[in-house]
Amino acid sequence: MRILVVSDTHKDSFALSQAVLQQPKAEVILHLGDGQEEADEIKMKFPDRMVVAVRGNCDWASSLPATEELRLEGTRIFLTHGHLYQVKMGYYSIYCAARERKANLLLFGHTHTPYQDYDDGLYVLNPGSLHGTGGTYGIVDLTPAGIVTNILTLR
Repeated sequence: MRILVVSDTHKDSFALSQAVLQQPKAEVILHLGDGQEEADEIKMKFPDRMVVAVRGNCDWASSLPATEELRLEGTRIFLTHGHLYQVKMGYYSIYCAARERKANLLLFGHTHTPYQDYDDGLYVLNPGSLHGTGGTYGIVDLTPAGIVTNILTLR
């Protein structure tokens, strides 16, 4: 199963649509915040895709949850924007939150800087910001052999 992971689109609907079109095999789209309107639009444009979104610090008056936990292909996924865990100051708090939830995969945004890690059974991905020139997004492949994460630049 392929998952498209995006964050911080900041009203850039075009970039989000382009990322979805560039990843036609992605069955699931996870939006990590600061783009509720774009996430809502993508649900309507691509009704065949599962779209899950969380609230970011710029999603004012949003009714989206701040965190979400999913189980896909046997993988426990914890997703959040990251601001509530002060990720701009370090990752200890958010790693602990993922481990408390027994997650195999931690997804967060907020920093606008792409980041990947693997730490003692926990895969971590921050896709960076999809907004603007040089926007980035993430891909997660859940396979029988394991989890593969990648960060791509919008073409």
